[in-house]
Amino acid sequence: MIRMKKLECTNQEKINTFLENTDTGFLGLSLNDFPYVVPLNFVWHNGNIYFHGASEGKKMEILAENQNVCFTVSASYGTMTDPVPAKTDTAYMSVMIFGEAKTLTDLPKATAVMQKMLEKYVPDYYDQPLSQTHVERYRSSLGSKTSIIEIKTDNLTAKENELVEEKRYYKGRTVQMDS
Repeated sequence: MIRMKKLECTNQEKINTFLENTDTGFLGLSLNDFPYVVPLNFVWHNGNIYFHGASEGKKMEILAENQNVCFTVSASYGTMTDPVPAKTDTAYMSVMIFGEAKTLTDLPKATAVMQKMLEKYVPDYYDQPLSQTHVERYRSSLGSKTSIIEIKTDNLTAKENELVEEKRYYKGRTVQMDS
């Protein structure tokens, strides 16, 4: 629940576009009351978050114990000035997704998700779709299998503070210009 209702974004099309086009999200995990946050590439697909990584390591160890996660995506659009210092503000959009993270075991679905990642991060680079064999057999340089993780969205909140272009700060702008 968002405390400042005037900043709440409920426009699902805007939220979808934001999640489809923002490159980095932050996966929040917790184990024994100790937080762990990891920046990740991701895709927003069919109302859920997907990411991939090595099947071994701290992130996977925590997920084995606690699948409840928070995934946050944010973007800053600039600072907005005001002659009153307390009214100086930041333009931004952020989305927080709360849900349960699980490893995808369905190979066709995992391959489709990885194809979506390729389309997001390197559009039109490959002339052939990703094969299931590649997803199934790929190993990292350290020998780890790749895991594709799905975060099923239980709750999603979004906030935005739209940029007021005439208030945008730029180097050299001074309070005298706004008085």
